[in-house]
Amino acid sequence: MAFLRLLTNLFPLWSVLVAVVALIWPAVFSWYSTLFIQIGLGFIMLGMGLTLTLSDFKRVFLFPAALICGVTLQFVIMPFLGWIIVMFMNLPRDIAVGLILVSCCPGGTASNVVAFLSRANVALSVSMTSVSTIIAVLLTPFLTKFYVGQLVPVDALALLQSILFIVIFPVAAGLTINHLFNQTAKKLINVSPFISVFFIILIVGYILSKNRESIIDNWHILVVSVLILHLSGFALGYFIAKFFNFKEEFCRTVSIEVGMQNSGLGAALASKHFSMLTLATVPCAVSAVTHCILGSILAAFWRVKSEKSDC
Repeated sequence: MAFLRLLTNLFPLWSVLVAVVALIWPAVFSWYSTLFIQIGLGFIMLGMGLTLTLSDFKRVFLFPAALICGVTLQFVIMPFLGWIIVMFMNLPRDIAVGLILVSCCPGGTASNVVAFLSRANVALSVSMTSVSTIIAVLLTPFLTKFYVGQLVPVDALALLQSILFIVIFPVAAGLTINHLFNQTAKKLINVSPFISVFFIILIVGYILSKNRESIIDNWHILVVSVLILHLSGFALGYFIAKFFNFKEEFCRTVSIEVGMQNSGLGAALASKHFSMLTLATVPCAVSAVTHCILGSILAAFWRVKSEKSDC
């Protein structure tokens, strides 16, 4: 199990390696399909549900101000940032839709690992991820329609139904298994993070390999736009939390939760509801790699800073 944990913690490295392989040897991922993106995300969300207990939701009341701040920034700042970047850079419609879509998604499950490595507050991180995932059922479709609806028609009800089926139902199933069959859940929890990482890198590899030529042609605007989105999210999350005089560990947690998106959800929604826009999934895949790299760098910086202050 220690070996699986090591492989899971090396997620940023696997993301980069898979991205390189997908762009150099795209045939490696030719067996994957759009349907598997949705199935894979379902397994990822099931794994998240397995780690949750009813007491996790009680923790929401332990630090309500920090949680409200983080979740509010997640669904106010990030979508607005996505839209501003699209307008300022005058991005092509496909890429614009994908970037805004991923910016409207809740926090990603990888943020909990980064929070642990950063010496942030893991309990707050788990609570924020859980709450943002649940309210994303309504907010992600609404925000997507509000911002993306200016570019292409958006069926908000269909988006809501998709989020229910590929996010909420699997999370609820995992939570139920953990509650009713706790010993079984404990065994599954040992492998579920690795399975989640496996599916995420498959999704990234498939999307990048499928759109290899277009990515090579547009790599500069893809990388720059996604970098700006996540760097701004990390920075604004930290400094706005600092402005409200939260403790350092809370500021780090808010920064991580705001800066890291559920890119897998963005990819699943883009592949199902915006399939006519061939590059709409690509910003989501680039986002998955980017926020993990940035999160890992931040984690290393904050961990060293904490160790120095402990001396």
